[in-house]
Amino acid sequence: MGIRSKGDAERFRALAKKMFFSNETVEEFLAASSAAQVRGAVDLIACEQAVRERNKRARLYRKASFPQVKSFDDYDFSQVSLPEGYGADELMSLAFVDAAQDFVFHGQTGCGKTHLAIAVGNACVQAGRAVRFFTTAQLVLMLVRANRDHALEPMLRDLAKAEVLILDEFGYVPLDIEGPRLLFQVMSDCYEKRSLIVTTNIEFSKWGTVLGDDKLAAATIDRLVHHGRLVEFNGASRRMDAALMLG
Repeated sequence: MGIRSKGDAERFRALAKKMFFSNETVEEFLAASSAAQVRGAVDLIACEQAVRERNKRARLYRKASFPQVKSFDDYDFSQVSLPEGYGADELMSLAFVDAAQDFVFHGQTGCGKTHLAIAVGNACVQAGRAVRFFTTAQLVLMLVRANRDHALEPMLRDLAKAEVLILDEFGYVPLDIEGPRLLFQVMSDCYEKRSLIVTTNIEFSKWGTVLGDDKLAAATIDRLVHHGRLVEFNGASRRMDAALMLG
């Protein structure tokens, strides 16, 4: 049976390739099918791919565990100082993910660091990228518990599946002796393999106090800045502004 539309055949071939059909199966189907049958198969495969993509994105969102979903749409970059030669468009392009580049978002509490970090993570999920979001204290507690339960290696393997790891509120809670070592292990594992985004209100010079070890802090910072960028948030606290408006 002949196929009237070459376009339908080419679309079927393209979709079938994404479904990993063999060329032999594709050509046999095309040779034996009418135009209506090919269009029906195209619609069926396209529908299945849309369902798979929707389900994949839902799984990525569950795994990311964002506290809330934020986007670039409502974000004001006017008070954000990006490194020279690097603009907001480049950040939003997500090119840093393939390059396994890191970011440190530094600024006072309430000035939009977490919002931007989540917006970046959300854009990554929309692009089909695996993201994990933790407050630093939350991750440390999970690492310590896993280590004591002899389950650290499975947890580290799970974290390694993420293409972007976001650690929020670094330095907000002092860490004990065991926590910094485990946190450093996670951050070191990211080095040149996946992107790490850290939000903090702590200057680099004080990271030794947070981690309880100046050498550990220096090694952590060295890994972050080698392929990373420091982003400064210079605006006043948005939370404080909102509180004043409500008052």
